[in-house]
Amino acid sequence: MYVPSHFESRNDAALAALIDAHPLAQIVHRGADGGLDADPVPLLHDAATRTLRGHVARANPLWRVAAGQPVLAIFTGADAYVSPNWYPSKAATHKAVPTWNYLVVHAHGTLQVHDDADWLRAFLTQLTARHEASLPRPWSLADAPADYLGQMLRAIVGIEIPVARLVGKFKASQNRSAADREGVARGLGDRAAMLVADPPA
Repeated sequence: MYVPSHFESRNDAALAALIDAHPLAQIVHRGADGGLDADPVPLLHDAATRTLRGHVARANPLWRVAAGQPVLAIFTGADAYVSPNWYPSKAATHKAVPTWNYLVVHAHGTLQVHDDADWLRAFLTQLTARHEASLPRPWSLADAPADYLGQMLRAIVGIEIPVARLVGKFKASQNRSAADREGVARGLGDRAAMLVADPPA
C-alpha cells in the first residue's frame, strides 16, 4: 500500500481501535491456482499478543491453501468522497480536484490453523461475548443444544494470524489547510468526525 508520510499512522492504539470497530477483514492470500484470493472473515484482535483470530467454514479452502503462508488482513474503516467545492481555497484559486478520504489498516502475518474443538469452543465463547455484549439479551454458546453445537463446531476450522507488521493509512485531509479541512468537515456533516482534521498519528 502506498502511504505518504502525512497519511501514515504509527499509533498502535488508533490502529487497534479501527480493527476493533471494523472487525470484518479481507484476508488476501494465494489461492489454490496460484492467483490472489480474498476472503471476508470477522477477526478478533488481541492487542497484547498482536494476534488476530477467526474461523472459517471447513469447506472454505482458505485454511488448507494458506496455512503456513504469508497473508494480508485488510480492515477498512470510515470512508467518503470529498468534493473540491468544499475547499474555500478552490473559490480563490480553482486549483482543487476531487479525492476520497478513508481509514485503513493492513495486518501482515502468517496464517496458522486450529482444527481443535476445545480451541474453537474457547474462541467462539470470546467472539460471541464480544459481539453480543451490547444486545439486550446476549446470546451465548450455552443457548444452543449440545448436539447441534457439536455439529456446528465440526463444520468450522479456527485460524490465527500472529501480526508481524501493522500499517495504518488515515487519509483525512491532513495535506490541506485548516480552512479547507473545516470545509470538508462541513461537507461531510455527521461523517466528519473520523475523516477530517487530526486523526491519531
